[in-house]
Amino acid sequence: MTNTVAIYCRLSREDGEIGESNSISNQRDMLKEYAKSNNFSVFKVYVDDGYSGTTFERPGFQQMLHDADKHLFNIVLVKDLSRFGRNYLQTGHYIEEYFPERNIRVIAVNDNFDSDKP
Repeated sequence: MTNTVAIYCRLSREDGEIGESNSISNQRDMLKEYAKSNNFSVFKVYVDDGYSGTTFERPGFQQMLHDADKHLFNIVLVKDLSRFGRNYLQTGHYIEEYFPERNIRVIAVNDNFDSDKP
């Protein structure tokens, strides 16, 4: 499996009307375009609409973890790290331990973050 992407999109009620750029559809479109321009194959788009980033007990996120355990993709693609989660300790756990243990790369496009790059 080479460059197979899980796209993760989240918008919480707390985000309110931050703007159109944060909408689920815009996140999805931007990340699909990023995947296409980097020759990544999209495995699945996971969505949590209306869920707080302070918990990781979100259905879309949990399904993504389940599929990660099955090695169905090797890259997680998010708009920015705040979409991934607002609890920075838990976010760090997933980025620095959980996904690397499964050889999964994490890319947060707007934060210029790529776990494969120092």
